[in-house]
Amino acid sequence: MFSNFPATGQQEIVEHVVLTAHIAELAEWDNRAHVKRVRRYTYILARGTGLEHDEAALISTAAMLHDLGKAAIPAELSQKAAKFTPDEYKIAEQHTVQGHRLLSHSESPLLQTAAVICLTHHERWDGSGYPKGLRGEAIPLSGRMVALADVFDALTTKRPYKAAIGLDSAAELIKSSSGTLFDPAMVSMFEARFDDFQITLHMKDEAGGS
Repeated sequence: MFSNFPATGQQEIVEHVVLTAHIAELAEWDNRAHVKRVRRYTYILARGTGLEHDEAALISTAAMLHDLGKAAIPAELSQKAAKFTPDEYKIAEQHTVQGHRLLSHSESPLLQTAAVICLTHHERWDGSGYPKGLRGEAIPLSGRMVALADVFDALTTKRPYKAAIGLDSAAELIKSSSGTLFDPAMVSMFEARFDDFQITLHMKDEAGGS
């Protein structure tokens, strides 16, 4: 499924993106495997929606930078294991805006796409997300894809501040959030390509993670 991903000649670019994304979140946790899984999940969704390989590869590579703005969040918040206060949540949520700010002036299609993803991957279908409270198709397609990919990976993998939940439980949470947190079309694609999500989750990552 991933034999032509990324396209030949693009590996160096991808590795630079991986390194940048990894550095951005390193204060919080070692996220190299996370950003690679998010790339793969996003690619599965993008191809499932009918996008051609090149466009799907562009979006899914850009998806690795979804949390770039965390580099601008105070380290004491990034490393905090306890629950955030309401004021701390507001600061942490600014990583979406900060990531967009860092990338939005580039003329690179890859970084322009990443800027949109940074800004919108925490928006929710019912308008309950942030930073702008966008609703439905007002959320860019790339943001809707990464929203699901990012949450699925967060649910199914261990973090310093949380345990992983079972695959079936994670899938049920995603499906039960169709039309509220997630685009129903993305959830339908998740269900249709669930075997590919499972394969990706259990792939041995190049950097040594799962």
